[in-house]
Amino acid sequence: MLLEELVAWLHESGHTSLVTTEDQVAPAGAEILPEDQLGASIDLAVVLGGDGTMLRAARIVADHKRPVLGVNFGQLGFLTGYPAADARTALEAAIAGKLPLERRMRLAVKFTRAGSEPVIRYALNDAVLHQGAMARLVGIDAFVDAQFVASYRADGLIVATPTGSTAYSMAAGGPIVVPGHDAMTMTPICAHALTNRPLVIQENATIRLQLGADVRGVILTVDAQWAHSFLPGDVVEMTAAPSPLILFASPMGFFDVMRDKLHWGARSDRKEDG
Repeated sequence: MLLEELVAWLHESGHTSLVTTEDQVAPAGAEILPEDQLGASIDLAVVLGGDGTMLRAARIVADHKRPVLGVNFGQLGFLTGYPAADARTALEAAIAGKLPLERRMRLAVKFTRAGSEPVIRYALNDAVLHQGAMARLVGIDAFVDAQFVASYRADGLIVATPTGSTAYSMAAGGPIVVPGHDAMTMTPICAHALTNRPLVIQENATIRLQLGADVRGVILTVDAQWAHSFLPGDVVEMTAAPSPLILFASPMGFFDVMRDKLHWGARSDRKEDG
């Protein structure tokens, strides 16, 4: 397995390997640490998996400002930019400081319920307010910096980062924002009014969402990693998080990735006949 190969190479090179695994079985030469201790204990993180694994890693290491190298074992791999065959070469270059870094904005998502302490979660992709099991419209009141935007009647509302703009938000018809721009997108899911269009909002604004009617069964999810019931009177506020995720840049450019993953048309240099 690639994990064992990388750990063995790191050990031979004089580096210490710390891992967190679901089965709690460490490869030879590595030490297992709980997730809540890992971020502060490493110099860089290596993610072996897909974008879901990267979202989990971002939650662990971003606040500690540790850079992350993503090795793709998944399907799309927007965030895990290195193929498994290049993992060792990429890791060697990362340790030597020869790989470029990029910063990916995250959301600070603050959930408040009357009588309870606020809960703050961080999102690399998005925060979504949506109807849970029932297929019916949700009334959501949206505000930007205390200015009322609209009362949406939709299946839900997605607030996404530029990184998350190619995830659920894109599937709901939201705009693609090139990474490097700091902005938030707000995209309704199957809005009842066709004039409710996606919005692009500055990163230092605060988006506030609350229910506009006494409806039950609504769920707030953050990066599809954390979920909480959302009741009338609850409030969720989103703005740019103080610490971005530091990512070793993919060897492919952003638009190369888009063409590859989304099957956009490739450039043709062939001249038209005639």
